[in-house]
Amino acid sequence: MEASDAGWLQDVFKGSPKHDKSAKHVKPKSSASAKPAPSSKPHNVKLAALGPASIALPALKPPAPMCEPSKFRIVLDVGHTAQSEGAMSARNVAEFTFNLRLAQRIEEKLKAEGFAETRLLVTQGKARPSLVKRVDAANNLRANLFLSIHHDSVPDSLLEKWEFDGKKSHFSDRFSGYSVFVSHENPDFKTSLVFAELVGKEMKAQGLQYAQQYTLPIMGHYRHPLLNKETGVYRYDELIVLRTTRMPAVLLEAGSIINRDEELKMSSPERQEAISNSVTAAVKEFCDPRWGILGPL
Repeated sequence: MEASDAGWLQDVFKGSPKHDKSAKHVKPKSSASAKPAPSSKPHNVKLAALGPASIALPALKPPAPMCEPSKFRIVLDVGHTAQSEGAMSARNVAEFTFNLRLAQRIEEKLKAEGFAETRLLVTQGKARPSLVKRVDAANNLRANLFLSIHHDSVPDSLLEKWEFDGKKSHFSDRFSGYSVFVSHENPDFKTSLVFAELVGKEMKAQGLQYAQQYTLPIMGHYRHPLLNKETGVYRYDELIVLRTTRMPAVLLEAGSIINRDEELKMSSPERQEAISNSVTAAVKEFCDPRWGILGPL
């Protein structure tokens, strides 16, 4: 949640929900979606806030993969920059540090699994200009999929004071968990939602819980529609990196670093491994739906 590159999520907050208040809302043109194979049956994806929707997923038979892993290009966007570091953790570590470390781990895992065209996107500059740079870079790379990596915080009004290592800091142990965001304004919203669902499903399979505070009245205008109460997928239309990229795009808030216990977990190799495994499994199943049913082929 903090002020983020994710939609400029603004640096106005340093520990507040990520929101782009100044970005103009421009609705991109919808891209034509491919017709499913004759044997394909639509899978119902229930959207808790929007009602049921039927999204056609690729047919499992005949066993033709949706993509070729060695040529599939996923851009891993490291949220924030060294100049605009995002939220500050309970122990005074910048969000950018967490984002970079986790994104590098996911990159290693994906490449080891054959996704050689995975690209790590590290952007320089202040918050808003960096958003334009990262979107342009992803579009110019002609990426097949865009995943922005972030770590969460809470609004300033929910922060409590404490002292760590002799320095004043803030924390909020009230909320924890990951969140997955998609924008209905993305030119391929349906495909974005399919991937978001896979990420959430795999995170849940690792025993992780999603953050539920975005549905609460206490969040005020920072509340977001919960699209799936099982996987923790939320709709957030205004995020620049989700609505202006020309490929399916998802933003992952991997966990809360303003929560003192979860901050320690997010720094652990075990949690980073669990999250990187989740993302890798989601990409595999996105690329070839058979993988989710049969496992490694």
